[in-house]
Amino acid sequence: MHAALPRLLLTPGEPAGIGPELAVRLAHTDMAADLVACADPDLLRRAATRLGLPLHLSDADDQALGARARGRLRVLPVALAQQETPGHLDVRNAAYVLETLARASDACRAGHYAALVTGPVHKGIINDAGIPFTGHTEFFAARTAADVLMLLAGPHLRIALATTHLPLAAVPAAITPERLRRVLGVLWRGLQRDFGMPAPRIAVLGLNPHAGENGHLGREEIDIIIPTLDTLRGAGMHLLGPLPADTAFTPAARARYDAVLAMYHDQALPVLKAEAFDTGVNITLGLPYVRTSVDHGTALDIAGHNRAEVNSLLSAARMALQLSARRAQAA
Repeated sequence: MHAALPRLLLTPGEPAGIGPELAVRLAHTDMAADLVACADPDLLRRAATRLGLPLHLSDADDQALGARARGRLRVLPVALAQQETPGHLDVRNAAYVLETLARASDACRAGHYAALVTGPVHKGIINDAGIPFTGHTEFFAARTAADVLMLLAGPHLRIALATTHLPLAAVPAAITPERLRRVLGVLWRGLQRDFGMPAPRIAVLGLNPHAGENGHLGREEIDIIIPTLDTLRGAGMHLLGPLPADTAFTPAARARYDAVLAMYHDQALPVLKAEAFDTGVNITLGLPYVRTSVDHGTALDIAGHNRAEVNSLLSAARMALQLSARRAQAA
């Protein structure tokens, strides 16, 4: 008799993007997991038809699976407001996307699933529908009232962000001692809990070029970052920096740390995406459940053309299994 497969809950994201196709392709891998999609079943059927792949759907229930055949996917149904047209956004489906996220978050928080894996959403169309939305990370943080942090991980690099989706002009004012203490605390505990590192080594990037160059290129390092790091080192954290971003990713530098805290979105993510675009995973640290995501967008230009690659979603699902297994072992 087979042991029960871990249950992964999947939200395909924007219905006009490649997410539904990726969900079908994931179902056709040999992943040893009970895959459940929180989505409109007809949306998934249409995606499978466009891909020319068979798809066997069944309702999600509490019955444990010991094995899963390729092409099998269980569904936690949410109805689309309007049938999708691949590649063409429709504001009428914005509320549908958020409903899938809300239901998935609540189900995982209730302990019904081992982890949540999310496909790409389109922030712009959700905002165009009159719904304030800045991203998955912020949505799940508000839904669970959790203190969270975005961590992007590739096979050989982990990068967390002190600020996420902010205009560049707003970043300096957001780098405060309180924020740095909070995000470094979440990162420290997340690396311990989810990655099994008793004493993680964290490299902290400076905000300014050359980490401020002793105040000649900005004083944020001197006035904010260095004093905060010194305080946290006194509390037992192993912190390097602030390091200049332009040399922090050399092989010699990377041998000294387990993860990086960048000050803003585009300071470090181009490095990770250049190195691991197809295998990068977005992880939300600090949630009461494991959540991972693809590290790419909706790819509207190729949606419906049978060109989407499943590698990033597959990496996210595999990472979700690893992290949930580690949490289960530590419980």
